[in-house]
Amino acid sequence: MSLRNQVLVWIGFTVVVILLIWLFRPILLPFVIGITLAYVLNPAVNFVQRSGISRGWASLVVLLGVLALIAGVILMMTPLVVTQIGGLLARLPTYVAQLQEVVQSIDPQLNQWLGHERAVQLETSLAQFLGSGVEFIGNLTAQVAQSGLTVINTIAVLFLTPVVAFYLLLDWEAMVAGIDDLLPREHRREVRTVLDQIDRAMAGVIRGQGGIMLVLCIYYGAALTLAGLNFGLVIGLITGLLSFVPFLGFITGFVLSMGIATVQFAPDWLFVGIVFIVFVIGQFLEANILYPRFVGQSININPVWLMFALFAFFFLFGVVGLLLAVPLSAITATLIRYAVRRYKGSALYNGERLPRSAAAGAAPTTPDAAPKPAARSRAPAKK
Repeated sequence: MSLRNQVLVWIGFTVVVILLIWLFRPILLPFVIGITLAYVLNPAVNFVQRSGISRGWASLVVLLGVLALIAGVILMMTPLVVTQIGGLLARLPTYVAQLQEVVQSIDPQLNQWLGHERAVQLETSLAQFLGSGVEFIGNLTAQVAQSGLTVINTIAVLFLTPVVAFYLLLDWEAMVAGIDDLLPREHRREVRTVLDQIDRAMAGVIRGQGGIMLVLCIYYGAALTLAGLNFGLVIGLITGLLSFVPFLGFITGFVLSMGIATVQFAPDWLFVGIVFIVFVIGQFLEANILYPRFVGQSININPVWLMFALFAFFFLFGVVGLLLAVPLSAITATLIRYAVRRYKGSALYNGERLPRSAAAGAAPTTPDAAPKPAARSRAPAKK
């Protein structure tokens, strides 16, 4: 098959996959979560299986253990988290109004520092920003609730996801072997190399980024609660869960925390400074320790493109698109890097050139490297 036909086949395959995702997006949520859970737990199942337990029992033990842990955490945290979420949403407009009052109370200092016109512009911009933020949070909450947390989807996630994950774990090795058997014989080694790069990128996205989200949820939730911030636990969870979008988790948590801290603690600015330091330390840990340790260079995606992919997939596919955006972006980036390498090694990029062997054996054209005359043979001529 020519290169042109191969490109057309893969483009057609990609278009078909996108259309299928769009067509079945209302029912894909439990399957996407189940596939993700199976991918994350497969190394643990392989580890248990090496102890002599069959694949089925190893899958069941690992899956039940993880589900029991998740259920325990949910049962312990849900009442408090739900209460704090409800309280935060109910009091958010009040916090906005009180924050504006705090800004107005320091209006003389602002006039002295910035001048009257700039102080008025700052107050107007702050009011517009806070109003837009409250509206955005409300709309986002409503969209998520409408698209992903309906009764049917909730029941499907609770009961269908474990079943999907178990059967995928049970047949994981067979599925991998079946896919490997379908690879074209002529390009099998090259395709395996690309698939291995995709697997490393997916591991960095799902396992690495998942570990970062868990650590940040624990850190911000505990630190903000210990700092005495109202609704510190739920703000910390929001900050950690949104950290898979570059800067979105940090900015959302920072704005919420600093606004509430200003209303709650002002004019005692010491505790406002403590909340500020919590986020400075958290950003340092994420950028310099957690991200290099858990993810490293496995994703290697520009944050701008990653944010675009997240918003685009969420707009097209809802919650399912939000879950698929980062993994599909990692796969796309891997394929694009492979295509660029192939393009730079092709005649289309390099032009028509002599083969390397011919180029290496070509006579030099510089005067200093002119060929020397052949030495005369010292053998006597035959009579």
